[in-house]
Amino acid sequence: MSVLIAQTDAEIRQCLPAMLALRQHLNPDQAFDMIRFQRANDGFVLAYVESDESLASAPAVVGYRYMNLLYSGKTLYIDDLSTLPGARGKGYASALLDFVIDEARKAGCQCVSLDSGQNPARYDAHRLYLKKGFNITSHHFKLDF
Repeated sequence: MSVLIAQTDAEIRQCLPAMLALRQHLNPDQAFDMIRFQRANDGFVLAYVESDESLASAPAVVGYRYMNLLYSGKTLYIDDLSTLPGARGKGYASALLDFVIDEARKAGCQCVSLDSGQNPARYDAHRLYLKKGFNITSHHFKLDF
């Protein structure tokens, strides 16, 4: 199973169906524009599992960035980790997590972190994070405007 970094617009577009499975509030054009903006301005990296020939798009994606935070030092932060519903349970998300953990180690990070929604639809993802050695270390608070 190969993990690749999306470098071109065509590769980003190949990632959109899996990304939109998680980010359902966005349409494909919004997601594409936001990903391109974040890549250019925020150090956002989009990686994906290379699809087999039977799939028109990537079955799973991960979006991440490097951050330096007082509480955790150099951190690889996972913004998005998503798998197409029909491709779940095949090890794609696990492979993407292994990839970003390896990338974080190579970059000299002190940790990998992510936030995950708290609802039954996310419980399989939570089990995967715990299996990979992640710990639940805080609550995430948000104030919308």
